[in-house]
Amino acid sequence: MAEAIRLRETSRIVLKEVRFSGHRVMAPTGDALADEIAAFANSRGGVLVLGVEDKSRDIIGIPQDRLDAVADFVKEVCNDSIVPPVEQLLLDRIPLPTSTGHTAVVVKLEVPRSLFVHRSPGGYLHRAADSKRVMTPEFLARLFQQRSQTRLIRFDEQPVASASVADLSEDLWARFRTSRSDHDTETFLAKLGMAVRADDGAVTPTVAGALMGSETPERWMPNAYVQAVAYRGTSVIADGVAASYQLDAADITGPLDRQIIEASRFVLKNMRRRASKTVGRVDEPQFDMAAVFEALVNAVAHRDYAMHGAKIRLRLFEDRLELFSPGALANSLTVDSLRYRQTARNETVCSLLTRCPAPDEPWLTEGRAHFMEKRGEGVPIILDNSTALSGKEPEYRVLDDAELMLTIHAAPTNQAGG
Repeated sequence: MAEAIRLRETSRIVLKEVRFSGHRVMAPTGDALADEIAAFANSRGGVLVLGVEDKSRDIIGIPQDRLDAVADFVKEVCNDSIVPPVEQLLLDRIPLPTSTGHTAVVVKLEVPRSLFVHRSPGGYLHRAADSKRVMTPEFLARLFQQRSQTRLIRFDEQPVASASVADLSEDLWARFRTSRSDHDTETFLAKLGMAVRADDGAVTPTVAGALMGSETPERWMPNAYVQAVAYRGTSVIADGVAASYQLDAADITGPLDRQIIEASRFVLKNMRRRASKTVGRVDEPQFDMAAVFEALVNAVAHRDYAMHGAKIRLRLFEDRLELFSPGALANSLTVDSLRYRQTARNETVCSLLTRCPAPDEPWLTEGRAHFMEKRGEGVPIILDNSTALSGKEPEYRVLDDAELMLTIHAAPTNQAGG
């Protein structure tokens, strides 16, 4: 590190002296630091070293009792001055020898290439040669295209720069092996689309790889989970009593197939049931679980993972289930054509889900071998099964061209328990 610092500043490393007023960081300013971090994130990534004089490259260091203040300052800048926030930055405190023979501590900020395009106080910036520059409209449009779901580069095929193959769970990716799979792990993962090999030969997990092959995909994509809430009545606050309006709540994380199963179990646990009037008591469900399962598969598989801060929301009420999936309908799909047409926003995720064996659950009554089938029967199952049970057809709506909402009406119940 010391040798790299003493070499000239390049497009991949930037040096900054840190000055204080008491324990408060005065320089670099928050705006200046935000511009540097965002420019790296919008490019190939890079390293900022705090505690080094810019021009002389002398290692000045940061006092031990102010290191926490610097770390807090960096986090505040990443969260409050950059849109969307840069969340995968790695911060490290490194002792280095100074020119006088002493040891000083610097703060190293490693900024990976981001999955998103970030705006900082200086605008949309990127690194070019040894400086940061404002992107031209053409450059910005091209970058947005590259870093969002498109026909050329789909979002789930993009590399997660801050992850490594070692971050993936062998139990999760090995389940996709067959007798004909390549024995080399990196080659196997690349062929599956769970990893990608860069021009320099390095292999990095893709978004799809992190979503299906990691126990904690939210490490890299904090929005990749299902937020589930069961409410007591028919509105968010039942009878105006805020203290008891929720019956149950959970943030459901993990690989996508596990999210689908656990979200289905959440519905099964919290939905009401009715006792039939036939001979002997038979509890009939409020929702058709095959339809619920299909709805959750579609939400997880087809949501827009490029939308920062947007998670899947599952809301269970006394009279209905609401499911909100980030992103408008992909390609040229419309609400009216959902029953008849298929299209995939995340082709690699969908491909992996077609390889995942369907869960062995008594409530999954539809005959199926895998989480996703290629027969195009998902939406018809949601619509037809739910209508048969409740007498009302489910409703799809696109909200603000940014979210797909599905409402499944509940069958009538004559008891309030589950």
